[in-house]
Amino acid sequence: MTTMKILALGAGGFIGSHLTAKLLELGHEVAALDIVPEKLEGCRKRAGFTYIDCDITREPERRLRGLIRDADLVIDLIAHANPGIYVKRPLEVFHLNFVENLKIAEICVAEQKRLIQFSSCEVYGKTVASLVPEQLADPDSPDLAFFSEETTPCILGSVQQHRWIYSCGKQLLERVLHAYGLEDRLNYTIIRPFNFIGPQIDFLPSEKEGVPRVFSYFMEALLDSTPMQLVNGGNQKRCYTYIDDAINCITKIVENKNGVCDKQIFNIGTPANEISIKALARLMQDLYVERFGASRDNLPEIVSVSGEEFYGRGYDDSDRRIPDTTKARTLLDWQPEYDIRQTVDMSMAYYV
Repeated sequence: MTTMKILALGAGGFIGSHLTAKLLELGHEVAALDIVPEKLEGCRKRAGFTYIDCDITREPERRLRGLIRDADLVIDLIAHANPGIYVKRPLEVFHLNFVENLKIAEICVAEQKRLIQFSSCEVYGKTVASLVPEQLADPDSPDLAFFSEETTPCILGSVQQHRWIYSCGKQLLERVLHAYGLEDRLNYTIIRPFNFIGPQIDFLPSEKEGVPRVFSYFMEALLDSTPMQLVNGGNQKRCYTYIDDAINCITKIVENKNGVCDKQIFNIGTPANEISIKALARLMQDLYVERFGASRDNLPEIVSVSGEEFYGRGYDDSDRRIPDTTKARTLLDWQPEYDIRQTVDMSMAYYV
């Protein structure tokens, strides 16, 4: 395997910190750029690691251009990825997730650098079943929520439901990269993560910035004995993927054997791990008792709240999303290993 000088933008986040550690383990040099270094502490003494304290929204473009010019590969993980922020600060979400990320992409075009761009499964939006269930023979069929990179249309909510600005920004960025690819001006790979969880996904106790992600919110509720609130009843379904499975797939994309990832989009997720948010809360309660010694009598109450009450006006949600991982299986020879119980168990163990 050829080792590379890799610039990882947003490396201090959940995915980025795990990916940085793995890339260093494989012998690559990693320049890890972020404004939050805490999750990278374990990498600081490892050979090939450089931390760059940099807010790309405040730095002159020439500095970013120099960093990209010096790299063999650019990995862009920069994003606001929290529904609470989408609702409260939509313009900030748009500027970071699209405008600033487009700047990175266009420097990669100018410098002829390969770009791995992290997008989101949020780009798929809703299923047809959530819009016209009465017109479908079987609105509960998983086929209606089976999302393919090449063929599935993107169905989003109205403009008034401004929570979708995150999805729109990510989707528009994908379309721009695709357009550059059509003109052979950019070699890119787009990654659409499907609900990765694991150690360090969020800081607990949280600072309540936009409300932590679902797993972290429930974990904090268990630790603090506060109610586990289900938004709109918790009937939404997600396919959770353990971070180690995800990183194994991403490293194959980094290596790009025989160029199979050039100008490709990859879903990364675990289709078999679909679970409703309500069932996730119950599973976490069960594991907290069975695996971590909590008393069932002291478990927090599970309650339902409206989306507007929990997040604020303008909130909406995907009802269900199952990744079609055919491309990852066939082009990368990748399969996730961990089932839903193992995934949640190992993620909880870190915080307990």
